[in-house]
Amino acid sequence: MIKNIEIKGIAKDTLDFILEVSRSTYPNEFAGLLEAEDGIITDVLFLPGTESSESNAVLKLFMMPNTSAVGSVHSHPSSIIRPSKADLRLFSKTGTRHIIAGHPYGHKNWKCYDGTGQIVDLPVLDVDLGDEDVL
Repeated sequence: MIKNIEIKGIAKDTLDFILEVSRSTYPNEFAGLLEAEDGIITDVLFLPGTESSESNAVLKLFMMPNTSAVGSVHSHPSSIIRPSKADLRLFSKTGTRHIIAGHPYGHKNWKCYDGTGQIVDLPVLDVDLGDEDVL
């Protein structure tokens, strides 16, 4: 399910996680869906069966569990962080905020887009995500 809620920003820890996953999967792309709590992007959902290579990452949207996504995230192994035609098709199916992180995956190497591929401001917020137990 895709959730259309007003997005206020992204948690700094979540952005740090996205950049670290991007670095660790380089030179392959990674992809996931974004989840939000109270209008703040807090989580990245990885779908089973996602295929990743140096040229693309393919999300198996039919594997999406009964959860709400507010957008998508993926990395580009190059420093080009503009959405491709394939990215725009994904954007139209997966919510209102879409993050692309580009090599070398630093804090200045990412952008957020709306569903049509226009850059949108996504403030990075220093919020407490709580202490969740990891199983």
